[in-house]
Amino acid sequence: MKTSQKGIDLITKFEGFRARAYKCPAGVWTIGYGHTKGVKAGQAITTQQAEELLQADLKNFEDWVTKLVKVELTQGQFDALVSFCFNLGPGALDSSTLLKLVNQQKFALAADQFKRWNKAGGVELSGLTKRRQAERDLFVSK
Repeated sequence: MKTSQKGIDLITKFEGFRARAYKCPAGVWTIGYGHTKGVKAGQAITTQQAEELLQADLKNFEDWVTKLVKVELTQGQFDALVSFCFNLGPGALDSSTLLKLVNQQKFALAADQFKRWNKAGGVELSGLTKRRQAERDLFVSK
């Protein structure tokens, strides 16, 4: 599967665009639409470069979701899991109760797991709470 426009819109809305490198709340250097690999202080990119990085990042996280999920997903479920993985990394998804419940096809219980992932550095962040709710909503959408 590939991330739909709804999924891309969710990710870009919550990541936002930044032309200059910045440290996210978790202390990771980030640029563009949430790109982190190889980012250094003082780095700057264009919108075009950010779009290209986003497409490469999406492909990477789509591949992870495809690898980790062992059951058939709806488009909304796939998009929500890609967004989750994009934000938290594949390790978080791999070790999560969310993934275990998805792979057991307990989708209603899985949907409730999104809200548990709203902290950075042990601190609850309203932006993460909103993102997790949006991911949950997308996960249960038709």
